[in-house]
Amino acid sequence: MNKIIFTGGGSAGHVTLNLELIPFFLEKGWKVTYIGSYGGIEKDLVKKFEQIEYKAIQTGKLRRYFSWKNLVDALRIPIGIIQAVGLVLQQKPNVIFSKGGFVSFPVVVAGFLCGVPVVMHESDVTPGLANKMSLPFVSKFFTTFEDTIKYVKDKSKVDCVGPVISDRFKGGNKKRALSILQFKEDKPIIMFMGGSLGAKSLNEAVRKNIAALLQKYQVIHLCGKGQEDASIQFDGYRQFEYVDKELKDFMKAADIVISRAGSNAIFELLSQNKPMVLVPLPVGSSRGEQMLNAKSFQAKGYCEIIADEDLIHSQIFMETVDKVYKNKDKYISAMKNNIFHSMSNIELARKIESFIK
Repeated sequence: MNKIIFTGGGSAGHVTLNLELIPFFLEKGWKVTYIGSYGGIEKDLVKKFEQIEYKAIQTGKLRRYFSWKNLVDALRIPIGIIQAVGLVLQQKPNVIFSKGGFVSFPVVVAGFLCGVPVVMHESDVTPGLANKMSLPFVSKFFTTFEDTIKYVKDKSKVDCVGPVISDRFKGGNKKRALSILQFKEDKPIIMFMGGSLGAKSLNEAVRKNIAALLQKYQVIHLCGKGQEDASIQFDGYRQFEYVDKELKDFMKAADIVISRAGSNAIFELLSQNKPMVLVPLPVGSSRGEQMLNAKSFQAKGYCEIIADEDLIHSQIFMETVDKVYKNKDKYISAMKNNIFHSMSNIELARKIESFIK
């Protein structure tokens, strides 16, 4: 029996692609193991697959700035590597696939030490810190953007496959969404997506401006794990920490989407021709990759951008949302005229499969 280990976590962006690839290997009769952290979101997301073994290891957050917590986390990383080596020796996988995030680095190193081919994927223009550290230990590095190649010394490892577009929005139904949400059919719908862990600044902007928003729109608010505010109840407003099965219906119903600017998210929105307002993570909270993603889309006419620090200004917030809704046909036309190279999850799974010894 062929075996594969998946790893990646910390946010849904480091898990979603894995969830799309896993069914391919299960259907082919592979044994699938997922190595994640003890309390990360990946543990909850992987539960949907009863056939998968989930194994947890120690993981330390890799920060680009000084923090005393770095000292504690620096000790967790070698412990995680030792744990991951034990799991790899026990599982004897044919291949390991890493989507990144802090938990992935020990698993990648363990695969290298045990002689197992390791395949890694990066969604953003610049490699994340965990992926950057993992590069010397991987056999192949799949990228979404061609520009990512310049950040890699060994170009022979790189394969630019374009965005991997999942089929998770296939079969979305607006009427079903309206029924779930108890929304009216004749009033526009906007959806706010702050990511699986939420975006505090975006959540605050929605709540601060909810009265003004509801005068014109109905609002779907995906606020992130632990960030739901049960005290806020209005007709035409529904909030959720996270949605899975219903997301395809909500996406079908939404006229425009306000989102962070992670690569996975924005390419999925592009595939659905959804006009966007993008709110990139501020540079202090990231390496600036989301702003690069957003500016790339803005230049092509797909979106408008609100800087995270400008969310406190109601006028900027509302004017930008209104602008995108008012001109939604223009953004949709630009997206429909776009031709971009993409890959299906099946095609990527076959590439991973080709690495088995």
